[in-house]
Parts: sequence; structure tokens; C-alpha cells
Amino acid sequence: MDVYSDISTLKGVGPKTLNMLNKCLIFTVMDLILYFPRDYDIITNYKNNEENASGKVIVKGIIENIRGNIRTRTGKNLTNAELNTGGSIIELKWFNQPYIKKYIKVNDEYLFEGKIQNYKGRLCMANPKLIKDSENEAENNTFSKVVPKYPLTNNLKNSTVIKLVNEVLSQIYIEENLPQNIILKYNFCSLDDAIKNIHNPKDEYKLKEAVRRLKFQELFTYSLKILMLKKYRQKNKSGNIYSISKDLTRFKELLPYSLTNAQNRCIREILLDQKSNKIMNRLVQGDVGSGKTIVAIISMLNVVKNGYQVAMMAPTEILANQHLEETKKLLDNFNVNIEILSGSQSKKEKNKIKENVKLGIIDILIGTHALLEDDVEFKNLGLIVTDEQHRFGVSQRSKLINKGSNADILVMSATPIPRTLSLYLYGDLDISVIDELPPGRQKIDTYYISEHSKDRAYRFAVQQLKEGRQIYIVCPLVEENEDLKLNSVKKLYEQLKEKYFKNFNIKILHGRMTSKEKDLIMEEFKKGEISAIISTTVIEVGINVPNATVMIIENAERFGLAQLHQLRGRVGRGNHKSYCILIADIKNDIIRKRMEIMKSSNDGFYISEQDFKIRGSGEIFGLRQHGDNGLILCSLPDDINILKAANEEAKKVINTESEEQKDFLRCIMKKIEHSSKYICFN
Repeated sequence: MDVYSDISTLKGVGPKTLNMLNKCLIFTVMDLILYFPRDYDIITNYKNNEENASGKVIVKGIIENIRGNIRTRTGKNLTNAELNTGGSIIELKWFNQPYIKKYIKVNDEYLFEGKIQNYKGRLCMANPKLIKDSENEAENNTFSKVVPKYPLTNNLKNSTVIKLVNEVLSQIYIEENLPQNIILKYNFCSLDDAIKNIHNPKDEYKLKEAVRRLKFQELFTYSLKILMLKKYRQKNKSGNIYSISKDLTRFKELLPYSLTNAQNRCIREILLDQKSNKIMNRLVQGDVGSGKTIVAIISMLNVVKNGYQVAMMAPTEILANQHLEETKKLLDNFNVNIEILSGSQSKKEKNKIKENVKLGIIDILIGTHALLEDDVEFKNLGLIVTDEQHRFGVSQRSKLINKGSNADILVMSATPIPRTLSLYLYGDLDISVIDELPPGRQKIDTYYISEHSKDRAYRFAVQQLKEGRQIYIVCPLVEENEDLKLNSVKKLYEQLKEKYFKNFNIKILHGRMTSKEKDLIMEEFKKGEISAIISTTVIEVGINVPNATVMIIENAERFGLAQLHQLRGRVGRGNHKSYCILIADIKNDIIRKRMEIMKSSNDGFYISEQDFKIRGSGEIFGLRQHGDNGLILCSLPDDINILKAANEEAKKVINTESEEQKDFLRCIMKKIEHSSKYICFN
């Protein structure tokens, strides 16, 4: 089987299933193999008298009696049976499954799988799964199994993904592609075993070993790509040399405020790059409100006044529009032609803009990642600026380099990252830090409260709305998760609308909405037509809404401190006093300490360092596919120790004189050259 073949070639993938898989970005067999579970169910043997058994268990016993066709008060059809395990009696209940009576008989022995609960002093199992004879592996007391749970959308079933993955893995062998010395040094399992055990682990140990191997693989390849980009940049001395335009002095004089020392330092570092013959590849890292945009605009102005064009890329269309407004306003007196390329424009408008860019009529083109498309051609591109760097991975950075002939790259991030981590994550970039806020920037008062006290928070929010202000409310999920007991956007909307916000216009915002839907809601919020937004973390990077004064974050213990700080930065952008209220389940001292850090500090760099120290290594279970920087498995900074080791080994491979290692390097770089994923096969 060819891993690069279309997913439609698999048995059982008809048009309907194909459409569901494609919506999950599964187009090839390889995409399916790299569609890792988000979590796992650990199912173990039931031991008698486990009244509060956690998770799912396999229970073995003899059916003592069966009663069917019982009507519940809610109108459901209930089938009851009692199972004698030899040490306890468990009541089995099936709702709306009357056919179960055909498969079980009194006095016969069976295996069932499910969760055991204590209901009014009786052990119960709701809707247990009957394990057929062919599945009977629980004869010994050490039995356990790990069942994968995949990220599911668009009606795609977990059982469908499991079936397809098992079909593929039964037919292929994945060749090893790490150097043998690395495998021996770290005692890694084979790549074939790792892939098979992450999807269908025999036990928890096998799963942990698979994840350890694949995380290293991902970060090793990621490091290789970064180091190769850096090596290429250091060797390349054919960058554009820009003089320092006199317009920069006039620009600073026209500003209604003075730049901070940190801003001036960053500008000097950028201008020194622009004066040299090396291609600039610089990250400007600054806290929310530190003034990164003005630094970028000065850099852009200098390039334009040297006769070159600029491309500025933002992660969302609404943020691109915000940059357009601000850049036009600040460069109004400097004869600079600025346009935007966005998805909402008509085809005729887009074609006209692309034509003018190609002719060199447009000096600065602002847009989303659509600027990366092949049909956007510049006459003389000199600088590419990307905002919110953490949304653009190293693969996109390498594509940007090829967009213009020796164009400089300037990337910006409002996500403060500890310096040690920055060196690994952005090893291909020079780093400038704006570690000083402009005078007058408001401090946001931050409080943390328990779930039981949240009524106070929402009554305070209502008071702010009555005074004409606006609010954000953030929670982790789109839909309710019963297992984790986390608040969801949909559930919270219904509760808050009914209890607190009956007389206000509130809206939902989440990542499953289209860009057009999200942008429309944010635009209405900016205009003041919406009083409150209940959202997932999609508002982490957003527009300036000076009238928004309250940020309430539900389940705050579930977020990293750096992310909480980013979310907090959505308020405090106007003249009104602003507040951030963290609603958290303070289960232990670590969570309390993290909340105290948020309460006591508004310094993003301090917060990120503390977060880095506290969080430690991530857990194997609860894996999530997040896609930042193209990584599937790894969660940074949780996997910093693996990243350090992987980066060290990558440096050795890059600097080796061995022909074998050079062949390996050429092979693996070819595989990831046009890919955004870092786990690849031969």
C-alpha cells in the first residue's frame, strides 16, 4: 500500500465517508496515519466491590435475571439484568436497546465493558457493551486495553477511524528513518512500532514509548528544518542593502507620542540588518500593547522609500483590516500606496490588486496567508512582515523566503516566550525584544474566584454592560464535555442568556465557524452592536475594542499562564478601567500559585517564565492536535527536554562529515521541504 495514495482507495470509504474525512483534513493514507488520537480509554479488569471504579472496566459474571420493556418516567424503554461476579451483584441497564435480550440468557456467563457507578447503594452499569467470544481476552486478572479516541467532527464516528486505521496498519510496514546511533542512544522503539502503538497500543507502557519516540521524531525534524534555514541564511550574503531614509526622522516627529527605549532599540537592530548585505530574518517579541506595530511600520516605510515593496501578513482578515487602517493613518503624509488582499473581495477586485502588485503600483500589500499563494507576484518585494508569529510555522517562514528575491523577513509575536525556549523554537531567527510598555498603558485588575462565587463575577459584568461597556467570556470547549466537567460555549451561552443577559445582545464565537462568520461577529462587536461575546480562545488574537473592559475566563486552571495573559490583553485598550476575572477550580497549591501569578503581575515575560517553571512535562493522555508550528504531538514548552535533546542531535547531523549522515539529511529534508508536518516516512 502506498501511504501517499488517496484515502478514497481504502475499502469502505464511499462518497459520504470521504467527505467527512476530507473535512478533518484527511486526504491521503498518510494523513490518516498521522491523525493521532486525542485521548485514550484505559479499560481494566473489574475487581469485586470496586464501588467507585474510575474509567471503564471489563466485568465477568453470570446473569441471574432479566427484565425487559420497562417504561421510565421519561418514556425510555429500559432493559434490566443482574450480573453476579462471584463477589458482588451489578445491575445492568440498557436504555432503548430491547434487542439486548436476544443476546443474553439467565445462568450464562458473559463479559461486559462499561463504567461502574454506585446508585443508591447499588452497583450499576448503564448501557454496557457485550463483549463477544472472539473478543474474550479477559480470562486473566492482568488484562487491560487502551482504546483510542480520535478528534471527531462532521458526524465522523470513532469506530470508523479505528477501522480504517487498523486496515492500513495491517497492510504496511513503516521503514526506519532515524539514524541508528540515535535510536540506540535513546533506546527508541522502531518507527513502525511507534506508529502502530500510538493508534492501537497493547498497553500503557507501549503507548508511552510510542509517544516518546514520535515526539522526538517530530522535534528532531523540526530542529533540522530550522537549522538548515539558519545555515542557508548565514551563507547567503546577497541581501538587499537599504540606506536609512530621511523620512524616518520626519515620521517620528509627527507621532503624537515618544517611542520607548525598547522600541528604539528594536528599530536600530532592524535598520542595522537593512544596511547589511545579509537577508534579515528577525523576530520582534513584545508584550500585548508594547508597540510592535509602530516598529514594523517604520521598518516598512524605510524599505518603501528605498524603492521596494512590502507584504504584511496577519492570521485573520479582521486583524489584516486593522493593520490596514493603522498603517494608512500613520503613513498618510508619506505618499505610500497601501492595499489589502482579502477573501471577502470580489474576484475582479482581487485580480486588479494582484495586477497592481505585479506592476509595482502598490507599495505595501496587507492580507492573510493568501499572500503566500503562487499567483500573488511582486515586482520588487523587499520586506515580508508577519504578525502573530506563533500562528505561522517554520514551513511558512521558509515559503516566505522564496516569495521575494532575497526579501527581508520581520516576524512579530505578542506571545512572550522564555528566552531558552525561543532559541529552540526560533533558532533560524534573530530575536529583538520589546520589554517595556509605553507610559500610560493601563494595568488590568485581575482576580480569581471559585466556581461557587461566579455569580458575583457575572453580576459585576452586567453592571459594566449597563454603564455602556462590553465584555468577553472565554471557556475551553465548543460543546460540553461530561468526562472533564468543563463549561462549553453553547451551554454557557444558554445559561448566561437566561440568567444574566436577557436584555443584552450576546453572541457565540468559536473555531468551528467560518472565517467570514467570525469576522462578522468581531466587526459587530467592534462597532458596539454586540454587548458580550462568549468564545473559545479564538479571540486570543483579535482586534482593538477600546470599549471592552471585562474579560471573564471559565475553567481558567485549564489554560497556560501565557495564554491567560494573551486573553487578558483583549481588554484594557481604552480609557476605561478594565478587569480580568479568572473562574478556576482550585484543586491544589499549584493551581493556586498559578492564579496568584496572574493576579500579581501584568508582565508577560515574567508570567511566561513562571509558567515554564511550573508546568513541567505534559501528560501522555489528553493528547491534542493543535497544529501550531506544524507540530501534531508536541506541546511546547511541555516537551522542552525532548526539544533540547532533539535539537542537539540535529546539530550533530547538520555538522557531520559522514556521507551516510549527509544522505540521510538530504533524504529527510526533501520529504519535509513542502510539508507542514514533521513526522514523515520513506
